[in-house]
Amino acid sequence: MANETDNPQLEISAKSAHELVEIGLAVLLDIRQPFELELEGAVDGAVLVPLFRLKQLLGRVLSEEEQELLDADEPDERDFQHFLSLINQYHVTQDQILLCLCNSGRRSLRAAELLRDLGYARCLSVREGFRGWPTAET
Repeated sequence: MANETDNPQLEISAKSAHELVEIGLAVLLDIRQPFELELEGAVDGAVLVPLFRLKQLLGRVLSEEEQELLDADEPDERDFQHFLSLINQYHVTQDQILLCLCNSGRRSLRAAELLRDLGYARCLSVREGFRGWPTAET
């Protein structure tokens, strides 16, 4: 059964995303929470922008569960202006594709939609998420 949020125009496979990052055409935005990075591991070279922090910076309402997860992390000094300058550094200045990565690809789809709403038309979600991301062993 297909997921209601499946959107082929907003998604890219982990293998293709990895290839784009490797050749320098894309920047990877890891939207997982800091505790997830500690548990699962980080992706070398990824820019860390937790989704719930992103939603909060954009003035979007967080669900109770999202707020609890956000509250579980250490306070972050990142503000909206810093976030936009960070994203623009890659997207506008270097004309790179923005790829959002979470654990499974569900939250990253929401992040890609949020960034598209802000005008970042070259933003995609990594369909399989961190679980599908190629490692040195694969």
